[in-house]
Amino acid sequence: MADPIRMRITLDGDIAIVKVLMPHPMETGLRKDPKSDEMIETVPRHFIEHVVATHNGRTVLDAQWSRSVSKNPFLEFRVRGAKSGDTIGVSWQDNRGESNALETVIK
Repeated sequence: MADPIRMRITLDGDIAIVKVLMPHPMETGLRKDPKSDEMIETVPRHFIEHVVATHNGRTVLDAQWSRSVSKNPFLEFRVRGAKSGDTIGVSWQDNRGESNALETVIK
């Protein structure tokens, strides 16, 4: 089971500023042997491939990621037309089929 997604939302008028931390190892599979400087495959690739954010069930962000994103990625985005009581959801799926999701009500 993946660690839980953490999300913080602040309202600035009708704009929701959404900050999301997604705990994930984001392993590229590209490690170098420190002695020979050659590529070795001791740690297999494991990274988030797809991220979706929703506002009241409507998709507002749909991103395709690759192995170049850092460990425990942080994502910030803004949603227009938001108000207190609306819901913001974020979900991801990685290259091993694992996934995680969180839905939060704007306060």
